[in-house]
Amino acid sequence: MRTDSKGNAYVFGIGTSSSGGHLPFEMMTVSSNGGATWSAQTPVAGPVNQPGVVDPGLGRPTIDGIGGARSDLAPAPSVDIANGAPSGADATNRIVMSYVSGPLATPHVYFTESADQGATWSNPRAVETGSKDRGYYTAPAIAPDGKSVYVVYNAFTTPYRPNTTDPRALVGVFLQAAVGVSGTGAFSEVHRGAEGDPRGTSQNGLTAEFLGDYVYAAATRTYGTGVWNDARNTADCPAIDAWRMSLRNGTTVPRPAPQQDCGSTFGNSDIYGFSTAP
Repeated sequence: MRTDSKGNAYVFGIGTSSSGGHLPFEMMTVSSNGGATWSAQTPVAGPVNQPGVVDPGLGRPTIDGIGGARSDLAPAPSVDIANGAPSGADATNRIVMSYVSGPLATPHVYFTESADQGATWSNPRAVETGSKDRGYYTAPAIAPDGKSVYVVYNAFTTPYRPNTTDPRALVGVFLQAAVGVSGTGAFSEVHRGAEGDPRGTSQNGLTAEFLGDYVYAAATRTYGTGVWNDARNTADCPAIDAWRMSLRNGTTVPRPAPQQDCGSTFGNSDIYGFSTAP
């Protein structure tokens, strides 16, 4: 949910569109009277899809591989508005949105924007900067005066793993672009974090990795900042890998005890951040 400088409130989410063949789209509804009434839901980008496949051992979709981290919210819209906060004096009210969608082999980080309070939207474009980047979660931010746009995203740089033995790699990336008369320009990569193996992360029940949707961006008139999931300080645990695989193939593997069977940094996932401020 976001607001503009004119007192409008916007809610974004995913819903099916009858005009779009009953497929899922990024949807928007607007209230101009403090939430007393709302406009009909309008599709603004899509169709979109969940790139992951449901993992039987987890019961939720994953993008990186068997026993991977849940990716339920990958296609969910993340939005920011150049509302001129705090006074609104220099607001452009440009709306920016990013989300992840696409096939399992190549899920993309998409970006779209509106310069007319959501009446029309630009064609979504893929903005990930690494040739091997497979999008996972993302968020945009636009400066209050609408002059700069930032996008942060998590991505896997390895393909979907149909096993738990091959290494996996997760990375966080921060992008920046200037806004011109024709809209937001090309994005440049201003930071790429260190890769880490997400197999070293874990839910409390140990059945799968855990990487929350803790990806967010914010912007001032002079700089942008973003945070992402980071696995650089985790250690893969072969005993956990074997047990997670057994949940898929039905083999008999003892449930590991992490403190005894894994390295001291197993499960040590982090939230890292980056800022363009000096």
